[in-house]
Amino acid sequence: MTRFTPIPETVTIHVSFRLVKRGGRKEMQLPNGVRPDRKAENTLVKALARAFRWKRILESGEVATIAELADREGIAPSYMTRVLRLTLLAPDIVEAILDGRQGPEMTMVRLLEPFPAEWNRQSLFEA
Repeated sequence: MTRFTPIPETVTIHVSFRLVKRGGRKEMQLPNGVRPDRKAENTLVKALARAFRWKRILESGEVATIAELADREGIAPSYMTRVLRLTLLAPDIVEAILDGRQGPEMTMVRLLEPFPAEWNRQSLFEA
């Protein structure tokens, strides 16, 4: 004969966390050492995809200049230039972003700020 332990009707769980703003929205930040499985940050992934697509278009000769491509895409050339710089990110950083392993400080605003072109100097962006 198997005995079953009665299940309580209410279970209360206490989790320490704080709310932080990330990329214009609120996110739950858990204590150090506790990290839930993360999904890739859509805004960052879309920016990377755009950057590499635009780079491919420019390299193919389909358009002659960034200004021409920006006009075709309907965006400001200065924004396109900032996004295109993302193609200079170290492969491990790109992979971390695509896997959702980037740190909480990695926001679109931060990503579009100037960063060193040398991969070994980009460690501040690592997950």
